[in-house]
Amino acid sequence: MRLNKHGPPRWRAALASAGVLAALLVPAGSASAAEDSGGGVKRQDQILKTVDGVRIDTSYFTAGGEGRRPAVMLAHGFGSSKADLRQQAEKLAESGYAVLTWTARGFGRSTGKIGLNDPKAEVADARKLIDWLAERPEVQLDAEGDPRVGMTGASYGGAVSLLTAGYDERVDAIAPLITWWDLPEALFPNGVFKKLWTGMFLSTGGGCERFEDELCAMYNRVAVSGKPDAKAAELLAARSPKAVADRIKVPALFVQGQQDSLFPLSHTDQAAKALKKNGQPVAVDWMAGGHDGGNPEAARVEQRVTNWFDRYLKQDKNADPGPAFRVTRTGGVDSTNGAAELRGATGSRYPGLGHDPVRIPLTGREQKVDNPAGAVPPSISTLPGLGGGGPGGGESADQGSSLAQLSSLGIGVSFDFPGQHARFDSAPVEKDLRITGSPTVRVKVSADTKDAVLFGKVYDVGPGGRSQILPGQLVSPVRVTDADQGRTLTLNLPAIDHEVRKGHSLRVVLAATDLGYASPAEPATYRIAAEGALNVPTAPAVRTAATPLPTWVWALPLGAAVVAAGLLLLGRRRTSAPPADPELADVPLRITGLSKKYAGSTDRYAVRDLSFGVERGQVLGLLGPNGAGKTTTLRMLMGLIRPDEGEIRVFGQAIRPGAPVLSRVGAFVEGAGFLPHLSGRANLDLYWQATGRPAEDAHIEQALEIAGLGGALERAVRTYSQGMRQRLAIAQAMLGLPDLLILDEPTNGLDPPQIREMREVMIRYAAAGRTVIVSSHLLAEVEQTCTHLVVMDQGQLVQAGPVAEIVGSGDTLHVGLAAPVDAPLADKVAALDGIAAVDPTENGLLVRLDGIGADQLVVELVRLGVPVASVMPHRRLEDAFLTLIGGTG
Repeated sequence: MRLNKHGPPRWRAALASAGVLAALLVPAGSASAAEDSGGGVKRQDQILKTVDGVRIDTSYFTAGGEGRRPAVMLAHGFGSSKADLRQQAEKLAESGYAVLTWTARGFGRSTGKIGLNDPKAEVADARKLIDWLAERPEVQLDAEGDPRVGMTGASYGGAVSLLTAGYDERVDAIAPLITWWDLPEALFPNGVFKKLWTGMFLSTGGGCERFEDELCAMYNRVAVSGKPDAKAAELLAARSPKAVADRIKVPALFVQGQQDSLFPLSHTDQAAKALKKNGQPVAVDWMAGGHDGGNPEAARVEQRVTNWFDRYLKQDKNADPGPAFRVTRTGGVDSTNGAAELRGATGSRYPGLGHDPVRIPLTGREQKVDNPAGAVPPSISTLPGLGGGGPGGGESADQGSSLAQLSSLGIGVSFDFPGQHARFDSAPVEKDLRITGSPTVRVKVSADTKDAVLFGKVYDVGPGGRSQILPGQLVSPVRVTDADQGRTLTLNLPAIDHEVRKGHSLRVVLAATDLGYASPAEPATYRIAAEGALNVPTAPAVRTAATPLPTWVWALPLGAAVVAAGLLLLGRRRTSAPPADPELADVPLRITGLSKKYAGSTDRYAVRDLSFGVERGQVLGLLGPNGAGKTTTLRMLMGLIRPDEGEIRVFGQAIRPGAPVLSRVGAFVEGAGFLPHLSGRANLDLYWQATGRPAEDAHIEQALEIAGLGGALERAVRTYSQGMRQRLAIAQAMLGLPDLLILDEPTNGLDPPQIREMREVMIRYAAAGRTVIVSSHLLAEVEQTCTHLVVMDQGQLVQAGPVAEIVGSGDTLHVGLAAPVDAPLADKVAALDGIAAVDPTENGLLVRLDGIGADQLVVELVRLGVPVASVMPHRRLEDAFLTLIGGTG
């Protein structure tokens, strides 16, 4: 709380008494709509008009009884809207806050043009919303017209939080997430145009005409030239929190992503150092996700933000705002569930990006590097935005499904073309080395052209050079001016947190091109030499937690990227396996005596003594309640985890991690991450390239014909409906036309027509002699789609067999009729002894038995004159399923 931060509030009182404030912020159109959001939270929707006539769509959330409370303003990411914040707003309201969400101008139902958080536009809008909060009877005031208010938001919303705090002293605490500090440096780092991300801003925003005219003109100018100019940098600087750094004097929690090529860790580093000088509490949190995907740690981050506001808005001294510095570290994969083991490391002080450097000598002579004409083909460091949802931070996207998140596990998509990069290697490290911060290296560059553009990166190279990891999939661009004169410079390489294992070495690469950036179109030749060692920051005072955090917080979503990862690993992780069984060479799947214990347990099983088989042409439904062992079974089947006992054979080959036969298995689990600005076909092409398999093996056209996407394939994925995205994801799993296709909840999030389409896709795929295994909780769909079922409970097999066989064993019979019967006759049947109920159907009667046998029923029906044509067992799969599960113990 900052009392008297405006001086005497007379001007606000005057405005209010004269009705001026009401004129600035008035409901547009009809009166505001209020409703109960459930759980005691009340929501009020209202369109508010700002001073320049722009209409802002808002929602206001409160809960609990009377009395004043602090307010929190939740700002959304770029391309998103207030709708994506509703759940978080309701949680904060239940925690004792008055919460205001709004859709920024240019998005959703709000009018106006996008200004990239222009102080005269979006920031001015936020200040008017604070005025509105000051008039609410539920909101705590520090002074007249001065509400107690905090601001938070991701990406675009994080920047407006920072900027508003700089322009309006009434803001009392902020928690900006994965956002920018210096917008010119974000889009033009070291004078290099970040063309893909900048283009995604334009595309996600709806095109050039949706932006302020000067922003549109700036983009067109820089995109054509490929080189930012001073006027462009000046325009973006005004939209940067850096411009008002000395005025942001509030407690600030910065959460930045380690998988983020849009706003890397260096942005939070600059922000934290600048705000620390202002004498307020500052905390820094490096989480596992970011704009490029990875794990967003949503539950943990939301809780930390709430704790931060509890401490600095509610002034609750018992609330723990967390450590001054925290970083999430990946410790490997949990062998029981395939989840990434993420641990929190903390420090009592933020160490910055250059703490306690270790000197690593490099070897390598001066090298000649070519910049090809048109800068094509480009090197690849990452696929910007893959799975991360675009510039907005991916609030509503499939977070965690990108390939980028797997880089810490040794999997990525980086590639440097021969002749287009220089590399300098270290000797293998003699003990484990934890890099925390930004490595630096001094290099000499000369060129046959005045300007040179280079892209620096640090690889972790395995023993013998058999594998290399690019941590975070990050790269540092730099424009070298007067390169024709020869220049020596210190290059700040990407800020990372990464452990280099004993026996691994480090490789510094300087490439002439990169997929995400603009390089000079004119061909050129550079000569590059490393001068001195690689300086690696270590931050030894940052200590990792001794035990993993709970898996319910950290579970790594398995998506299409995992399938690509499995294919990438085929050449990397060969393990010994039992010899093939020739008698099963044509059997898609045979599971025998499969068991898997929970980690650390000697007698608790996730799966126990499971055996079943699947034949060609079958669509097998894998059913069971939560905790039945379905997911563990699928992970063992895909070679992600090892069984403790038993074996899995696919076409006679035993399954092990990296088994060659896995190339005949396709999988779709928990959705897929796509680049929204690319077409469906381009996304599939990129995915297949990441597997490293020959293009002719993809069979893209056949997969697409089965998926039935039609002309939509050539459209940008951002225009797809959820059903189309699901079908594209299924097509991705079908690439290579795997003989065995595994689908985990493929109809999640689809409406009934889309579910029907997905059903037809699965049936068509199996009709060609291939096999589909589908795990789903929609029993009615399973009944219509699947030919066979495996029902599991408590890790064990309950029943397996054809659907008709499992469904058909019950106490309900379907009596087919040769002619319709009237109601009185049906009532006579229902009145028979041993009959519990009779229900008419379109072509007969459903008769539920209660003591009478089927033969006796037929005799009685004939006696009553019922025109019986057939009698057969009938019950729904749901009835059969509940009966089977209820009978297990």
